[in-house]
Amino acid sequence: MSAAGRRPTIRDVAARAGVSRAAVSLAFNDKPGVSETTRAHILETARQLGWEPNRSARARGPRGTGTVGLAICRPARQLGLEPFYMDFISGIDSVLTEHSGALLLRLVRDTDEEIELQHHWWRSGQVAGSVLVDLRRDDPRVPALARLGMPVVAVGHPSLAGPFTARWTDDGTAVTEAVRYLAALGHRSIARVGGPAELGHSALRREAFTAAMAELGLPEGRQSATDYSGGAGAHATRSLLASAGRPTAIMYDNDLMAVAGLSVAAEMGLRVPADVSLLAWDDSQLCRLTHPSLSAMSHDIHAFGAEVARAMHDVIGGKRVSARPVPTPTLTPRGSTGPPSP
Repeated sequence: MSAAGRRPTIRDVAARAGVSRAAVSLAFNDKPGVSETTRAHILETARQLGWEPNRSARARGPRGTGTVGLAICRPARQLGLEPFYMDFISGIDSVLTEHSGALLLRLVRDTDEEIELQHHWWRSGQVAGSVLVDLRRDDPRVPALARLGMPVVAVGHPSLAGPFTARWTDDGTAVTEAVRYLAALGHRSIARVGGPAELGHSALRREAFTAAMAELGLPEGRQSATDYSGGAGAHATRSLLASAGRPTAIMYDNDLMAVAGLSVAAEMGLRVPADVSLLAWDDSQLCRLTHPSLSAMSHDIHAFGAEVARAMHDVIGGKRVSARPVPTPTLTPRGSTGPPSP
């Protein structure tokens, strides 16, 4: 970085290397006019400064938001099956389109790869800003992107977002409502099938579940960490229902795992909700296509994505944008929950 919060330019590279801007352009485009020694010197200088030529259309137009980056750490096949991200991305894109913007989506293997990708996007001018998802506690992406000076909107609780503008759902309140609902139906043995333990919102849900069970005087419920996939949800459900003292109610961290859990209950000859109640999270169309239909903690994911994109537009435009939650998920009871059998 040539100066705090400023993306290095071709002028900076030329000045540091002691050559003209035309020479820098010739070196990067592999054109004749500079010696191999000079070319190598220019490329090394650019690497040290963290500069890359902008090989794409201008990231931010004169009136539009420009291109916004979104990197997600998920296998491509799993992402295609997960309703949350499909609705979330649709919401982001709907607002970017209104502001003559575009979404640049990439799947990554881990946080190290994402940090490298975000550096490349910013240095090469491919994006005007990025949306940061799946925040972890002490997430290494937060300080890395803050040092870049890149405009960022973080999707997660402000305690996880560092200096970035945050948009998030109040997962703790929603989990507490779900536990109280199941307890009011008469359930005392309640389990939770959650997402990856390292994710910040998974930890917040886990802690809220434990606190709600204790507040109601219920035995500590079992909690399983998964990768959000249907296969992992099925495995966790099978383990819970095959155990001694199986739970009479299970809540899930997404719809895909809840649908898988419903199939496992049928496979094991258990009636839903007479033998076990199941409660999903997100309330996509999947919840209404099953039999019985799945009760869920419902929220408007498309609107969530749209709110994130509006915040991104304002941040890129240089406005001061405060952290703000989106509406908290609320209970939508359907056929998969009911009182436990006597």
